[in-house]
Amino acid sequence: MAHQRILIIGAGGQVGTELTEALRARYGGENVVATDINPNAALAATGPYEILNVLDKDRLEALIDQYRIDTIYHLAALLSATGEKNPALAWDLNCNGLLNVLNLMRDKKLSRLFWPSTIAVFGPHTPRQNTPQFCVMDPNTMYGLTKLAGERLCEYYFNKYGVDVRSLRYPGLIGWKAEPGGGTTDYAVHIFYDAIRTGNYTCFLKGDTALPMMHMEDAIKATIDLMHADGEKLSIRSSYNLSGMSFTPEELTIEIQKLIPGFSMDYAPDYRQAIADSWPASIDDSTARKDWGWQPTYDLEGLTRNMMENIRIKIEGIHTA
Repeated sequence: MAHQRILIIGAGGQVGTELTEALRARYGGENVVATDINPNAALAATGPYEILNVLDKDRLEALIDQYRIDTIYHLAALLSATGEKNPALAWDLNCNGLLNVLNLMRDKKLSRLFWPSTIAVFGPHTPRQNTPQFCVMDPNTMYGLTKLAGERLCEYYFNKYGVDVRSLRYPGLIGWKAEPGGGTTDYAVHIFYDAIRTGNYTCFLKGDTALPMMHMEDAIKATIDLMHADGEKLSIRSSYNLSGMSFTPEELTIEIQKLIPGFSMDYAPDYRQAIADSWPASIDDSTARKDWGWQPTYDLEGLTRNMMENIRIKIEGIHTA
């Protein structure tokens, strides 16, 4: 893994923005080709940038050849809340896009593929507390369905064709560098902006809805660590459970009030509540810890302080005390 030629598909999204930055810092901007379906001046300023719809297999193949790509991070997907509004597109993009990438990995004998799964692969009959690596998985969103299908595809291509594919079931991801992309856990990002701007936030989930969450920095670290892990030690080729912390909107409110004492939260649950209710409240990620040494850095207090400081700088250009 010393020298890589990396292609990132979906680089303009919430994860892709920060992953591109981290990989370019590690490997050099010229060795990390960022792609997305829309132009992105910020990503184009730090390295190669190309427009790509992952459903266009010919274009994908041409870029792999042009840049002599050996490693792919395939992030392009329609997320949970957005996917419910357009389920046919979610299936097409999430499943057929992955199939295009897997087939090219196989045919061109590329080195390594990262593809993210999600806690949305679980469902109403999954154990909600400390959800194990292997359990009932009955997702009831199109996003969850596509990601569960993707997990099976990834394991199939590893077992049948030897494609070195690696995956994580991301929990809700909380970062300040890029706007979230239409997920059910997005309240935990939006809340910080509204806390600073107005001192109040109206949450689309009930106050006692516990969900697994993670700071974006930890998610990026886990992704890169997994891609550098010894393949012989990896026992999971579908997708690893991954956990940082679990909290409710009420618990997050209490942490924010320590920094903004007058902050208040209102609740107006919408269709996303039903999605959240079908997901785990906490995750058992002991297999990831055992196989490749996963350890999160942030707890809820550290996450809240980090988000508040950086979003305040972003909005006001000043540091918190």
